[in-house]
Amino acid sequence: METSRRPAITILCPPDGGRPRGTELLEDDAELTYTDAAGLADALEGADALLLWDYFSDAVRDAWPSGGSLRWVHVAAAGVDKLLFPELVDSEVVVTNARGIFDRAMAEFVLGSILAVAKGIHVSHDLQTARQWHRRETRLISAQTALVVGVGSIGRETARLLRAVGMDVRGAGRTARGGDPDFGEIVASADLVSHVGWADHVVVAAPLTPETQGLISKDVLAAMKPGSHLVNVGRGAIIDERALVAALGDGPLTAASLDVFEVEPLPAESPLWTTPGVAVSAHMSGDYTGWREALADQFVDNAQRWLSGRPLSNVVDKQRGFVVA
Repeated sequence: METSRRPAITILCPPDGGRPRGTELLEDDAELTYTDAAGLADALEGADALLLWDYFSDAVRDAWPSGGSLRWVHVAAAGVDKLLFPELVDSEVVVTNARGIFDRAMAEFVLGSILAVAKGIHVSHDLQTARQWHRRETRLISAQTALVVGVGSIGRETARLLRAVGMDVRGAGRTARGGDPDFGEIVASADLVSHVGWADHVVVAAPLTPETQGLISKDVLAAMKPGSHLVNVGRGAIIDERALVAALGDGPLTAASLDVFEVEPLPAESPLWTTPGVAVSAHMSGDYTGWREALADQFVDNAQRWLSGRPLSNVVDKQRGFVVA
């Protein structure tokens, strides 16, 4: 008697060959194939599911013609913008992501960035480097305001943390509404020009979608409060970087804490490296000790759900580009 074929799961690994832990727990119920980008097209032949452990890879689009049997793709990242090319969006393939894994770490990174600006930590470092003793006053963040652009799980965790230290917080999302448990008031992202002037700190925590591409435009930057601070932990392309450099030089901003950029790694010739008031970090706001293990555990749990026919967690709305809670 013929036995039914076990589902085949392909795992795209990064160039260093690192594999997610715990996938051996799936071997009794699925055929696992590990590959790098160069071998992805061959590895997708007959595959039912794909894990993008190399979550920044662009290889899926080129290999897509080989993925005719795919039913599920999981991305080990919160952002799915690199994956949602038209052929996949129009297909029946279900996409899931790593929603929830990075929320707290990124919220703490935002809080740390706000504290660093309010307490002049970067200035203190520069003075120390110059061996200058200069006492000065700093600001209490409990008297400050923050507008969080992006009201998904990362934005919500950020709002909760900022409220916990006494800040007045609002959100900006697709639609305006009041009475939100985390933000209180949510304003429409399309109307940011009318709202950013309220905030001492504007925090970008939105996914990159057609609606958010270039959302923090020259006009939005010009409308920000004098002396304000911009934080970006979303995606670099949400901000017009050329306009940001100009706004820091001649406009209302005095500081920007940037963890993501239009081009990564940030090119050595980028003016953002040396623009006064800019703090650059290497797309690491969500990276904490144990984050890879957490990502792997999340995938294994979701794969076990899929193999047993249970509903998947973190299903992405492919038209919108994010998980709709």
